[in-house]
Amino acid sequence: MSTPQKPWIVGVDVGGTFTDLFVLNEHTQEAQIIKVPSTRGQEAKGFMNGVAKILSPLELALPEHERAGSEVARISTIVHGTTVGTNALLERKVAKTGMITTRGFRDVLEMRRRDRPQTWGLRGSFKPIIERPFRKEVDERVLADGTVHTPVDLEQVVSQAKALLEEGCEALCLFFINAYANAQNENEALAALKEVWPNPYITVASEVLPEIREFERCSTASLNASLQPVVGGYLGRLEAQLKEHGFGGELLIVQSNGGVMSLQTASELPVRTALSGPAAGVIACAQVAKASGFLDVITGDMGGTSFDVSLIANAQASLASQTSIEFGLVVRSPMIQIETIGAGGGSVAWVDGSGMLQVGPQSAGSFPGPACYGRGNTQATVTDANVLLGRIAATRPLGAGSLKQMDVALARLAIQTGVADPLGLDVHEAAEAILTLANAKMAGAIRLVSIEKGHDPRQFAYMPFGGGGALHVCAMMREVGVSVGIVPRYPGVTSALGCVMADMRHDAVQTLNQALNALDIKSLKAQIALLSKAAQSRLDASGVLFTQITELVVLDMLYQGQTHTLSVTLDPGEITLESVQVNFERAYQDAFARVLKGVSIRVLNLRYTKIGVRPKFDLSILAPKGKTSQEVLGTQRIYHQKAWWDVPRFDRLALPVGACIQGPAILEQLDTTVWIEPGFKGTVDAMGLMLITVA
Repeated sequence: MSTPQKPWIVGVDVGGTFTDLFVLNEHTQEAQIIKVPSTRGQEAKGFMNGVAKILSPLELALPEHERAGSEVARISTIVHGTTVGTNALLERKVAKTGMITTRGFRDVLEMRRRDRPQTWGLRGSFKPIIERPFRKEVDERVLADGTVHTPVDLEQVVSQAKALLEEGCEALCLFFINAYANAQNENEALAALKEVWPNPYITVASEVLPEIREFERCSTASLNASLQPVVGGYLGRLEAQLKEHGFGGELLIVQSNGGVMSLQTASELPVRTALSGPAAGVIACAQVAKASGFLDVITGDMGGTSFDVSLIANAQASLASQTSIEFGLVVRSPMIQIETIGAGGGSVAWVDGSGMLQVGPQSAGSFPGPACYGRGNTQATVTDANVLLGRIAATRPLGAGSLKQMDVALARLAIQTGVADPLGLDVHEAAEAILTLANAKMAGAIRLVSIEKGHDPRQFAYMPFGGGGALHVCAMMREVGVSVGIVPRYPGVTSALGCVMADMRHDAVQTLNQALNALDIKSLKAQIALLSKAAQSRLDASGVLFTQITELVVLDMLYQGQTHTLSVTLDPGEITLESVQVNFERAYQDAFARVLKGVSIRVLNLRYTKIGVRPKFDLSILAPKGKTSQEVLGTQRIYHQKAWWDVPRFDRLALPVGACIQGPAILEQLDTTVWIEPGFKGTVDAMGLMLITVA
């Protein structure tokens, strides 16, 4: 909790185009949003630029004698969602990393699962994150049952480490086969490595992922090792800059699972920050939608670079046990299930060699940005199409004022030369074609997380966020068939809002690999207690006060002979062989409509989660209050479905609760624009959300 001297809690999301901040004063219950351009490669710069604006205008409205000398010193907690790690992996801008592994297993990273980039393709290439010359072998061997067959040769370990240092490696991954069953050899090797390795960047696979399946463990540990200097260095520089400006509070980092972790944990396990920004947005959507009575929601985060989609069922985000950052770069760690495609506002529209229009995955980002930004880009983007068609007013500020106005002529030129002329279309038809294709791609991503997972999207609401999401809300409703669109109060900073709302969470896993009838319940409870103690120590070390602490115990189970597991949730207070079997058979029946009588059951992994619940604020403070107005600000000429419309403009944040706006209409606010198409209407609910329905 914050104090009167430090009333500010700040959520910061550093995206590819903008850095967003959501600032909450817990004592006055006032909120502020800030949006500044991101600087690729200097992410801390945008972060600090945003922090510098925190006390304007709320604090500056106070008498001078009541103001603080340093705005940063008055912040109690900063919660940061970052894409630094993800971008580093995608761009292969990671630390030069070496590996020491069991003799005969240096090629696990390249063998993977004997898969290929294109399932039906004849060609494909893959470059491991650790190149083969830097993967060194030593003599050691642990059997699958945990028996140490061959003790580790520590002289070889030290010799190989010195060789890697001479070859310029900055980070090191230690990966021994079957170490999940017994980490003795890895632990002995680590002790020897600490005597010769000059920095703390050593990742031990059994500590990152003590779970069966060698490739996933090797890949996750390798990626973590390659990210430690990058993410750890960034967080260290950020912490130092904050301290220089007087910050003495807690700096927390959002994880891919939607929880937060301490700065120290994030530096040790940076692989858990992959997709942390989008994950925070999903957490915010789940809580905001639930507060307004919507439990089943599909979210769509349309930023400047990408479109990220996730599904929330019964107010809970869908979790995946692993994901691929790109082909072959597998991370096995609990994370919110998010599908990402290149369909952001800055996504480039282009015509391929066969004469087909394409959108993305290339993006103009924030610099130079879309052509209409006037910063030198000449390629058409989704934002250029929206500007040319009038859906974004070029003469009004964009990104909370970070861009004063846009150049329609440059947008027209980019679309004319890059799309209209090659396709033989009128420039406005070409712009609408760009949006139609972008909408089709986004709808496809929504179907991927709903229909292909067994969910009927018609039973879900759709919540767009990000700077561009609300421009396409009606199009997504038409394409996918959802009945309600929910536009958050501040769509452009929803991920930053989620940072403030997220709880602290720690996940752990331990492979058991036992038949159920041989499972020792006493030993299982002892293992749960060990994982609980380790998780609690991380919570305690964070320095954060929690309103409550909860835990979740899950077993990965399957029938003998099967490959894929089923997650079975247990009551931590009532774990018996009978309850485990009953819960497994119930889950199997729900998933497959039958159970396999007479087939033995196996318990593969124990998964443990401990959640420290952080204080929550009343979301109703974001609702309209004070002076409201439904006055039309003017009209805006918009091209829609091959016709021009004179569309009324409204100040979205000034609309009172209960206001109903018939489409076509444009709703403007600092962080986004809402486009209500003809045939739709928008109603402001008690929480300040704009509910879009068919008129």
